[in-house]
Amino acid sequence: MGWTRYFFTFLIVMEIKTGKSIIDIEIKALELLKKSISKSFQDAILKLHQTRGKIVLSGIGKSGHIAKKISSTFSSIGSPSFFIHPAEANHGDLGMITKNESIILISNSGETIELFNIILHCQKIKAPIIAITSERSSTLSKNSDILLEIPKNVEACPLKLAPTSSTTMSLVMGDAIAMALLEKNKFTKKKFSELHPGGKLGRMLLKVKDIMKTKDFIPLIPETKKMGDAIIEISSKGFGCVGIVSKKNKHLIGMITDGDLRRNMKPELLNKKVTQVMTKNPKTLNQNTLIQDALILMNNESITNFFITEKNKPIGILHVHDILRY
Repeated sequence: MGWTRYFFTFLIVMEIKTGKSIIDIEIKALELLKKSISKSFQDAILKLHQTRGKIVLSGIGKSGHIAKKISSTFSSIGSPSFFIHPAEANHGDLGMITKNESIILISNSGETIELFNIILHCQKIKAPIIAITSERSSTLSKNSDILLEIPKNVEACPLKLAPTSSTTMSLVMGDAIAMALLEKNKFTKKKFSELHPGGKLGRMLLKVKDIMKTKDFIPLIPETKKMGDAIIEISSKGFGCVGIVSKKNKHLIGMITDGDLRRNMKPELLNKKVTQVMTKNPKTLNQNTLIQDALILMNNESITNFFITEKNKPIGILHVHDILRY
């Protein structure tokens, strides 16, 4: 029993060691990739930024899977893109590529036969080709407009056969292109939210106006009222606060919270005017503020409620619980 336990413990240790060594090789590959970034990367970003059509990606095998992911990333950050399978391209889908497109072809060897007809088609219609490959002297490199060369001979596979580090570098190169293009296009959180309406991320990128309470749900009283009225309004609306509005133009001029009540808890409190207790000029939010930004402000300011105003008039209220429900 003791030898069996020792043997399996030894196997576990060796497997962990192997796993860590593979990751080390992948890290080394990415460090080499980082050093290889040159002016051609900048040229690629400029070319893609100027593209009037879509960004087309293609590759086959493992490179094809990487190309699909990169294409999906482009589309999600406002740079319309699609993946075209080389085999389908050879049977009519070449018609999807026009002179307005820019094409990114991924092939570690640069000699992927299935890509050749795509290359010929792009040259015929004068659509620019950006190559991601590790072979500078390959057919793909020689026939591309821009070469993004990835380091070669650093596969993590012990047999040096299965695509490992090469696909990792291609994927990271694609992410680097996408993020640089995002900055070049001045892509914003607002635009991102419009393209990601579903899921947790989409919910966090909703705007304040999408979840704030409005109209009769807003706890408000005029500046002429007394604290007894304020306490009733706080209790009935359930936000733990009440907004004070001016009699003349209904502007939000103050706010009273549960904390204010505790600090002023004396026999004469109920007969005091709300203007004597309120915090003047409370912090407010614009209705177009992103929910995630509102949450950050609440955390930073230790605030649980924000009144939402438009031209100084309250149009809604947002509680931290409203955000957490999303």
